Amino acid sequence: MITLLKRKNAELFRVVFCSGWLLWMTWTAYGQTDDELTGIIIFRDQCDNEMNLEINAFDDDINTYFTSCQTFGTWIGLDLLNKHVITKVVYCPRIDQDYYGSRLLLGVFEGANQADFGDAIPLFIIKEDAELTLNEQEIACTRGFRYVRFVFPNIPYNSYLSELKFYGYPDEGDDSLLPQLTNLPTISIKTVENEAIVSKENFIKGIVSIVYNNGQRFFSDSIEIRGRGNSSWTFPKKPYRMRLQTSTQLMGLPARARNWTLINNYDDKTLMRNTLAYDFSRKMEMTYTSPCISVDVVLNGDYVGNYQLSDHVDVRRNRVDIEEMSAYDVTGGYFIEIDAYAQSSKKWFFSNTYQIPITIKYPDDEDITPDQEQYIIGHVNKLTNAVYNQTLSDFGSLMEIESYIRHFLINEFAGNTDTFWSIFMSKKRDDDKFYFGPVWDFNLGFENDSRTYPINEHAAATNEWVGFSLANHAAGQTKAFITKIMSYVEVQNKMKEIYAYYRSEGKITRQNMIAVVDSCATLLQQSQDLNFKRWPVMNQFIFYNPVIHGSFEAEVANVKTYIRERLNWMDQKLEYEDVSNERSLDDNMAPVVQTNRNMFHIHLTEPYKLAIYQISGTLTHKESLDQGDHRLPAEKGFYIVALTNSRSERYTFKCVVP
Repeated sequence: MITLLKRKNAELFRVVFCSGWLLWMTWTAYGQTDDELTGIIIFRDQCDNEMNLEINAFDDDINTYFTSCQTFGTWIGLDLLNKHVITKVVYCPRIDQDYYGSRLLLGVFEGANQADFGDAIPLFIIKEDAELTLNEQEIACTRGFRYVRFVFPNIPYNSYLSELKFYGYPDEGDDSLLPQLTNLPTISIKTVENEAIVSKENFIKGIVSIVYNNGQRFFSDSIEIRGRGNSSWTFPKKPYRMRLQTSTQLMGLPARARNWTLINNYDDKTLMRNTLAYDFSRKMEMTYTSPCISVDVVLNGDYVGNYQLSDHVDVRRNRVDIEEMSAYDVTGGYFIEIDAYAQSSKKWFFSNTYQIPITIKYPDDEDITPDQEQYIIGHVNKLTNAVYNQTLSDFGSLMEIESYIRHFLINEFAGNTDTFWSIFMSKKRDDDKFYFGPVWDFNLGFENDSRTYPINEHAAATNEWVGFSLANHAAGQTKAFITKIMSYVEVQNKMKEIYAYYRSEGKITRQNMIAVVDSCATLLQQSQDLNFKRWPVMNQFIFYNPVIHGSFEAEVANVKTYIRERLNWMDQKLEYEDVSNERSLDDNMAPVVQTNRNMFHIHLTEPYKLAIYQISGTLTHKESLDQGDHRLPAEKGFYIVALTNSRSERYTFKCVVP
């Protein structure tokens, strides 16, 4: 053993060589200067290569390097031996090839006070390709950490770190300011021994740490976590269900609960479709709408992208707020789901009319008694039989019509092709009616399903709700069940009345719906950039994506165009007359299409791509048009005119050429 004493940056430290290991050990510190920190090198090396030396990252030589060797899980850092507040990190990639800078992209720096980094929080994520030199990043964090490290990004290539330095000063610190990866809350999840989450059935243990409110609030708890979802579970970016150790109003959300969900939004390239639908649901005054908060998630040191933290929909105050049952209660409360995946559940059944698959969500599988199970089966059959065989006055006493209408309008506004695939309903104690809601799962909404695309063009041609489209699937014969309910003039009139109320009161307008989109786009700007670097799918068809728009901005523009057109069509469908100047204010830059005998007249305020279809869907004309007025000859008939600008905003018009 050789011991050397040196003085550097007003700090006395000792260098120890022992059995081939280099130990940097803090001895004494003076003051709180932002010094280069030293300590014991700690690392996880998956290269299985004796030439891959950890000292290469700390030797002040940018020509040597430490390697990740493709497999995720390699990291390197320091045990500082006591707590230090970190003020800066410095890092350098391998420098002999230009592309090595990109191989550190999304690498994460973490600080912790447990040796296994179970309580780690991210200090910084590399957001751009690293320069082939020493890169510096200031860290705004007041907490003191004993352990600091760099976690190599999860990429299928070797990644190289030539130099790694941490700066700061010895201090216990506090939690008055903690770092977030972007402007969104940062959720860091550590599973025990970095165990992978591979099951939707079996929970594994871990710790969650959340930094939010611009770094001024912090939450941490022990958790159990597992996968969730159906089709979403098949994506490489996985959704999760998280169970806290203690019931909490997480980040100030309404419900005090243990169970929460992380929605992955993998096939939603706007990352906001659920947010938009839930906002519309709140505007429609549904009894309960799940909150959702956009967050950045780091799992075992791996940045896994932008997620939505939402309720796990269950029975409790400020969620599905019905009576909780004992073994002696029979008439309620119950929480059930029309569920295309019901047969994968423990407690489910088919209705004896319409053969609708039903999952019993509450009481829980372990708690429901045989009497309760038979009661709810019988009550569902009573409803479906009444719809099939009797009149509105009969089945109207078994379902709350207004909650059904609101549920239907929300899904139709969003163009949700999963509307009849999954429908939540609840029943209160000593109340015969089923109440519909909450709405849930809109990843295929807002023009994101090739099976129904383009929704508004089809609607203009057929005057048909998207839920009843032949391309739209349903659980069992749910579509026939809903069709019968919708066949009554009283239901149709009530729907018109409800829609007209929210439109005329200004609760639902083009302006406020577009404003929500714009607000979400601004909020998501930083996070979406990181998300689509982690998951570069913008130019890929994912799941049922109908069109590749090519950028986050173009995806958002597509949704805005859809919303304008959808409200236009719903106004027409539900015979709502917009007597305000809303449309002219909203669409003063929109194209104008008019017809007279054998002629289209088109006014454009900017260049557009034009496509004209016969009502059958046959394309009859296609060209690019400049700004200005255009006259195009046409034969007598019914047409759909589609115009798309450079921002991918699409306008469609149903026209008659006399």
